[in-house]
Amino acid sequence: MMEFSPGISTVAATIQSAIAPVFLLAGIGAILNVLAGRLARIIDRARTLEKLHPSSTGPEHDRHVWELRLLDRRISVINAALALCVMSAVAICMVVALLFVGTLTDLSIGRIVAVAFILSMLVLTIGLILFLIEVQMSLKAIHVRAELLERDRK
Repeated sequence: MMEFSPGISTVAATIQSAIAPVFLLAGIGAILNVLAGRLARIIDRARTLEKLHPSSTGPEHDRHVWELRLLDRRISVINAALALCVMSAVAICMVVALLFVGTLTDLSIGRIVAVAFILSMLVLTIGLILFLIEVQMSLKAIHVRAELLERDRK
């Protein structure tokens, strides 16, 4: 039975290698906080419109329906972005764990660590792209309608 006991310098080197992924994990946590906040605001707006919907009529009703549909799509997009960013964070946690497993067991798992890191970056990138798409979608509802700007008045 082979027994491997890494020295303190080996463990210290592994900790140093794990610092960058841990900082990345902190950044992903901040992104998740932003995404969760946006999701909460979208849900609050949807609930407000749901209350107004039954009593609205005409163009106002049509606007509420349009915005509710947009909010529904935004919820789906931001939820997907959240899921992808969480998957990225999980992959980064796996990278850190694998760094230590490799050190403690003297296994050659460098390729596995690299693949986990690459996958983390890919899903994080897709999550951030979805975040950008959701922001662009939100701008559709925020634009002030031309009739409210009264540009024909001086």
